[in-house]
Amino acid sequence: MNEKKKTLDQNEQNLVQATFSLSIRLKYVKLGYHYLVSNALYLMVIPLFCIILTHLSTITAEDFIQLSENLWLNYVAVWLLSIFIVFLATFYFMCRPRNVYLVNFACYKPERAQMVSKELFMQLSAKNERFTEESLTFQKKILERSGFGQMTYGPKALMQVPANLTMAEARKETETVMFGAIDELLAKTGVKPRDIGILVVNSSLFNPTPSLSAAIVNHYKLRGNILSYNLGGMGCSAGLVSIDLAKQLLQVHRNSYALVVSTENITYNWYFGNNRPMLVTNCLFRVGGAAILLSNRSSDRRHSKYELIHTLRTHKGADDKSYNCVLQQEDEVNKVGVSLSKDLMAVAGEALKANITTLGPLVLPLSEQLLFFATLVARKVLKMKITPYIPDFKLAFEHFCIHAGGRGVLDELEKSLGLTQWHMQPSRMTLYRFGNTSSSSLWYELAYSEAKGRIKKRDRVWQIGFGSGFKCNSAVWRAVRTVNPTVEKNPWMDEINKFPVQVPQVTSIVY
Repeated sequence: MNEKKKTLDQNEQNLVQATFSLSIRLKYVKLGYHYLVSNALYLMVIPLFCIILTHLSTITAEDFIQLSENLWLNYVAVWLLSIFIVFLATFYFMCRPRNVYLVNFACYKPERAQMVSKELFMQLSAKNERFTEESLTFQKKILERSGFGQMTYGPKALMQVPANLTMAEARKETETVMFGAIDELLAKTGVKPRDIGILVVNSSLFNPTPSLSAAIVNHYKLRGNILSYNLGGMGCSAGLVSIDLAKQLLQVHRNSYALVVSTENITYNWYFGNNRPMLVTNCLFRVGGAAILLSNRSSDRRHSKYELIHTLRTHKGADDKSYNCVLQQEDEVNKVGVSLSKDLMAVAGEALKANITTLGPLVLPLSEQLLFFATLVARKVLKMKITPYIPDFKLAFEHFCIHAGGRGVLDELEKSLGLTQWHMQPSRMTLYRFGNTSSSSLWYELAYSEAKGRIKKRDRVWQIGFGSGFKCNSAVWRAVRTVNPTVEKNPWMDEINKFPVQVPQVTSIVY
């Protein structure tokens, strides 16, 4: 019996070793394939270049003299050809898209008095006496599985008992966040407010009159001919919509700065009802905001951090299920809130699929595109029963900033895109430290990567945002220079050595 067991153990060990050896061989085969395809142009050009050099080495001085004499006899053709080349070069440089640079950005960090632990959140909810025991239990369950830490920030108006839900308090919250981020950004860049020619502000649920963009113009005394835009109701992906709008405007207006401000208001949009789909937003959203300075001035390149390579917007609003999955409405007792549908994850997955299908050919190396195309032909044309090939986006990007909407969203994207814990770290730590700060979360994530010293020259960053409507938007950046964390100022710098932390699946709350 013992001999039989030993034989089985030996066979199992041999099988494991064989499987490991096969996986190693396949890994090197795939690496070799990517190398050959990626460098195919060079491999073809080098022999041709050698042939040309060999041929040129046989040419004598008399051959050069004869060639120059022939060109002199055809000087009219040479002259016309030169003019044509100059014309084409001028036309190209005049018509090509202008480069857009991210000079710098800033994320707002509230004061310590606004920190809301999960226990304090539950205590404040219970003291307001507007939630049933079932609703409190539901919120507690959401928080325990949220991936939040104990240092997220809430608005001052909601930390009072009873909560002070006034327009004045809502304005105060948003203006404090916006002005705090902009002040830091202007201090970082040295740009004067009157040099800013374009202003884009996005806030989904809080749209007072005068607008938030007008509040910024008034506060900083921006110039009278500024192009200002205020985007509302576009959800958590509105930050990348703002970036795309600013990019389009910078293609038209020469030598301009564009200021983009992304924020959200909690005070005026807190839900005090007992409808479960509407209670989720109370548990997830926290105070935060970001200000970003873009430029199309070529002289700003050496001072900038990133160059904008691509923006891509995908809208699934034509589908009713997608349109209704994030919906602001009244509940049974006319309390207004934002309802999150159970279909949200499925809708987000479809939107992401549509977005990366378009983005892939723009960013993926040829080797990945060929593999994807080959499996597509095999499945659709040859009717072969094989699993769809998921491109390896890690070959296209060094860094990923995925909207920290919730733990479920991050888990799903980590699985779908085949990312590692290292790639997911900025998103997970942002969710843990700051919570869901809506459209500004992407910038807290990029700030995390900078604070960790991860950003090197020519690194590529992919920002992915999801929002109501339903939308999935992407922005691709390339680092113009290596970002030195020792000279950076961002909300992570004074505590970055404490991260990353291990985030448990469930954290019990006792209040």
